[in-house]
Amino acid sequence: MESIISIDNQYVANTYARFPLELVSGEGSILTDVNGKKYIDMGSGIGVSCLGFNDEDWKKAVIEQISKVQHTSNLYYTSPCALLAKALCERTGMRKVFFSNSGAESNECAIKAARKYSAEKKGDDCYTVITLKNSFHGRTLTTLSATGQDVFHKLFNPLTPGFVHTEANDSDALVKLVDEVNPAAIMIECVQGEGGVLPLTMEFAATVQSLATEKDIPLVVDEVQTGNGRTGTLYAYMQYGLTPDVVSTAKGLGGGLPIGATLLGEKMENVLKAGDHGSTYGGNPVCAAGALNVIERLDDAFLAEVKTKSEYVFTELSQAKGVTAVSGMGLMIGIKTVKDAKSVVNACIEKGVICLTAKDKVRLLPALNIPMPVLKEAIAVIKAVCAEGVE
Repeated sequence: MESIISIDNQYVANTYARFPLELVSGEGSILTDVNGKKYIDMGSGIGVSCLGFNDEDWKKAVIEQISKVQHTSNLYYTSPCALLAKALCERTGMRKVFFSNSGAESNECAIKAARKYSAEKKGDDCYTVITLKNSFHGRTLTTLSATGQDVFHKLFNPLTPGFVHTEANDSDALVKLVDEVNPAAIMIECVQGEGGVLPLTMEFAATVQSLATEKDIPLVVDEVQTGNGRTGTLYAYMQYGLTPDVVSTAKGLGGGLPIGATLLGEKMENVLKAGDHGSTYGGNPVCAAGALNVIERLDDAFLAEVKTKSEYVFTELSQAKGVTAVSGMGLMIGIKTVKDAKSVVNACIEKGVICLTAKDKVRLLPALNIPMPVLKEAIAVIKAVCAEGVE
């Protein structure tokens, strides 16, 4: 019988450098491959499966909805969509939500909303969006243009115009750029995930907020990876004292199903009118039912456990042989290793622990509810791999 890997290699576009690993089932934070070997999952599908695998409560919510109606389009009302929007607004203080299918799409909506707001307030020539160098906002042509990493831009020019990038954590440079370009928005990640799991400083975040408030510049916070409990609060901006006008999110929101959301604050809530934006699948009732289960479970007690697990990981790895630095927030963690990060990840897989990379770091994004004994077992393997062969 022809293997799944060979079929995939023949018929699926070659856009992913996959590991030679065919996964067939999962339970909690344990994945099983086609040969029956088990792995502790420290990547959660790049931060998506935030409640692990085969979670009974999440599964029940999804199955109940899929047994009723799986899709209607946005020409009609469904309760999961409405109740999820209500829950998100009540938990954040935002006013309206636009639903889409992915992080890139939630950022596309955020950019459109900010540009429309600024065009109506300041004129059509106010369209430039300031983002940060080393940022990552998606792979559509416009979110690629927003991404502040040249490596992603090659071969895709001309990019969508109207984006400029400034250094993260350089307040003086940001102030100068705002004066130069009269921006339609400032768009940030509180922790740059794909850029190396690098948090913003509190001082820089305060400068961003001050400029946004003083000059009526929409503040867009990209919480695609940092959101939905990943950093120990519902959204990472809450740890910075920020009051965003737009928040984009996805990944962990659906618990494993594709859903994105763009949350609009008080001054932005009525910017998008009928026909200004749309999504055939946006607010899909099955995805929304799964997401509502996720949001309802991310209460204070749950988030406190995320912080406790985070403290454990940071403490263990900061003292580990072969580790030179640990960065991040909550259970979004980057590990700078003496050895090449990819070799560390490959060795961890061999020993039954699945990790990720981000730039030159090993990246950890485990399920938020990973049991502490399982987490300790995974960290022990990672420490051993990092230390092996290091003087």
